[in-house]
Amino acid sequence: MTYEKVKNLKPEEFKRLCGVHPETFSQMTEIVRSRSQTKLKTGRPSKLSMEDQLLMALEYWREYRTYFHIGQSWGVNESTAYRIIRKIEDILVASRAFSLPGKKKLFSSDYQVEVVVVDVTESPIERPKKKQKKFYSGKKKRHTLKSQVVVAQNTGEILCTAHGKGKEHDFRIFKSSKLPLREDIECLGDKGYQGIHKVHAKSRIPKKKPRGGELSREDKKSNQELAKIRVVGEHINRKLKVFKILSDRYRNRRKRFGLRFNLIAGLYNYELRLPKTESV
Repeated sequence: MTYEKVKNLKPEEFKRLCGVHPETFSQMTEIVRSRSQTKLKTGRPSKLSMEDQLLMALEYWREYRTYFHIGQSWGVNESTAYRIIRKIEDILVASRAFSLPGKKKLFSSDYQVEVVVVDVTESPIERPKKKQKKFYSGKKKRHTLKSQVVVAQNTGEILCTAHGKGKEHDFRIFKSSKLPLREDIECLGDKGYQGIHKVHAKSRIPKKKPRGGELSREDKKSNQELAKIRVVGEHINRKLKVFKILSDRYRNRRKRFGLRFNLIAGLYNYELRLPKTESV
């Protein structure tokens, strides 16, 4: 599966294969090539073109096969596949072309946002050798890493992320992330954010059914309306998890998980700015 074989696919088929549109792939290729041209070249040149190396990295994120299987598909050994994928990731991150806006946007008066949605998604991981209880999620009944995503409700843009261990409560991650929300921004969350009003007054979460009682018709209607507004967070988590590296059991070092999550989130934001005929 070289780039020469897939470059003539229809845009929607290329997206299904690689996880990104051809326009995004071209931009990524330019970044990687410009970086490689400025770097002092040493050692034997790679037998894979720049496009093929980038395609290998996307294949790894998209399908999350082992380095061994990726290497076998591309005719290189396991360690070479690892080095290529890590090199591509480092170049894309260092370029800052796919960086998230960041928390400071939430406090800037120049940034026009009225409503943000906060949501936490979980990614399963291998059972840790140490401190297993900190990573065990009672909800998922397995060891996980949690990722909090803050989304602008009107545009669907991911503003920032925060990460925590599986045992950490969603609201604890919210507090530790220390989001500098302006007072006029409304923050929408799910039932995992009980107590958020103490941190940010202009917040809304679903009303909880009282013990031994039932919600009124008005409360149920209010919860339904809130769910329709904040469903954008659920949709974005689904789109991010098209890349199996975020949805399948994460086998790599946990220190690099946040970097990969933010990079994929940045690619999602980049494709939001593509013409509507091309974006998803």
